[in-house]
Amino acid sequence: MAVTTMTGARPQVGAPLTTPRLPLLRQIALLAWRNLVTISRTPEAILPPVAISVFFLVIYQSTLGGAASFLPGLAGKSYLGFILPLSIISSSLAGAGIAAQNLVRDLSSGYFDKLLLTPVSRAALVLGPILAGAVILGLQASIVITVGLLLGLQPATGLPGLLAVIGLAVLLGTGFAGFTVSAALGSGSAAATQGAGFIFFPLTFLTASFVPLALLSGWLRTAAELNPITYVLEAMRSLLLTGWDGELLLKGVAATLILATAMYALAGFALRTRTRRK
Repeated sequence: MAVTTMTGARPQVGAPLTTPRLPLLRQIALLAWRNLVTISRTPEAILPPVAISVFFLVIYQSTLGGAASFLPGLAGKSYLGFILPLSIISSSLAGAGIAAQNLVRDLSSGYFDKLLLTPVSRAALVLGPILAGAVILGLQASIVITVGLLLGLQPATGLPGLLAVIGLAVLLGTGFAGFTVSAALGSGSAAATQGAGFIFFPLTFLTASFVPLALLSGWLRTAAELNPITYVLEAMRSLLLTGWDGELLLKGVAATLILATAMYALAGFALRTRTRRK
């Protein structure tokens, strides 16, 4: 990363040498751009999560779409609009590992240690890759939604609602990215980081995946009500099926922020642990 000076004054002889820092947002933007360039060179890391999500979307719609009209709460509604958020969330959770994989690559090559010797902010070292991952998550969610539109999706809230769905997907994915980044910083291993990405995958099924939440019972109902993904799903589904619902949207955004707060605290702890080793 280029180092620039903020003043043209020459340092005085004997005075301590100091290197002015770039603003934090610019540091994050530069590191995010570098990560995006790196990601663009390995498109094979982006396509699998999208391909898998699209595959399951087509399968769910083909096998369950006709029978869904008999379920209470779904009669007269599009099952495609009901199941599409599940595919988007699956893509977001799978794609959240991209930021961590870039970090592992920098750790393995020694580039991360070189950055630690510069005046770059420690927060920028984590937030830069996560911001790049957020851009990719938005792209992946857009592709899945485009496939849904080609299959006949008619969102109740139109284009603004689709943009809100993408925003929720990006919020959820970037929050989850804090966990995969902490795994990368803690292990420095690509295999361990990839394995950590699968820990949250079962959460997509411990929720109202295929039927409305009101039809669940027993332990699965309890698990779904405790699962933050449930509230993101409900918010997305309301945007696609019924219209703008402020309460559901607020719950969805709050769930993503609570998850992000917990995961970023974990990432901050992992970063402090790694930097203390140096």
